[in-house]
Parts: sequence; C-alpha cells; structure tokens
Amino acid sequence: MLRKFLLLSLITFFSMIYAGETNAQTARKAVGAAEVNGTFRDYFSGKMKGNFNEIKILALGAGKLRVSFGLVYPFIDATGAMSANVGEADGEATIKGDTATFTPADSEDCTITIKFVKPGAIRVTQNGASGCGFGFNVSASGDYKKTSAAKPKFDN
Repeated sequence: MLRKFLLLSLITFFSMIYAGETNAQTARKAVGAAEVNGTFRDYFSGKMKGNFNEIKILALGAGKLRVSFGLVYPFIDATGAMSANVGEADGEATIKGDTATFTPADSEDCTITIKFVKPGAIRVTQNGASGCGFGFNVSASGDYKKTSAAKPKFDN
C-alpha cells in the first residue's frame, strides 16, 4: 500500500514538472512579421463546406496590428435555401508576445483574442458574443490556417 502511494506521488510530481515545462515552451516572447502578416481562414465543414471566416492581419510595429474580420454564419432557411448572417470588424489590435487582443469599435463588452499557435496557425476566441456587433450566431472564434502570406490589402 505504501509503495503504491509513493509510486503514485512520484508520477504526479513528474507529471506536474512536465506540464510546467510544456506550458513554458508554448508561450513565446514574440512573433515576427512574417508569421503575423497574411490572410487566415477557418473553413466550415459538412453541409456548409465552402464557407469560411477570414481574418487579415498586418504587423504595424510597436506592438500594433491592423486586423480585418470577414465573418459568416451559414444556415439553411425554412424554405431550404442557403442563407447566412454576416459580421465585419476592422481596426487596430495590440500584441504582446504571441497573443493579440482586439476590441471592435462601438463594442466595449467584446474582446477578440488572437493566439499565434505556430507558424501558419492562429486560435481565435471571442468574449462577449452579444456585444461584438456581428449578425446572429456569427462568431470570430475558431482555429484558422494561413491561406496567404502576402501583406493583405484592406478595403479602406
């Protein structure tokens, strides 16, 4: 019984050490412009295949990014036709380390977080879904892949 307890304690101890090292390794102090600049998409699957959310990002320097969100929530309406709710946001985000935060204009209770997970991949989370000014069910949250490394062009 004592041996099982000691063995379990050692396993728990080393698991905690490994987890701490893993978390320390995943947090990066900074990401370069080559990783940041580009167009990222999160594609829908199943019946909604072919639709996607898109984020354009451009590094401005001094901890600032230019971001533009083109978001969609596709659905099939009561008549069986394909329809969609949409959302857009554009502006300046701040970046610290590998994580950027953005608050859409006129949406104080909405924060969108962009984590640069690895080159070519970002994970986006949105807090304050009702206050982001997007259409019904439209959300920026998702796992996006880089589809273009070219500096994005913005509408305005």
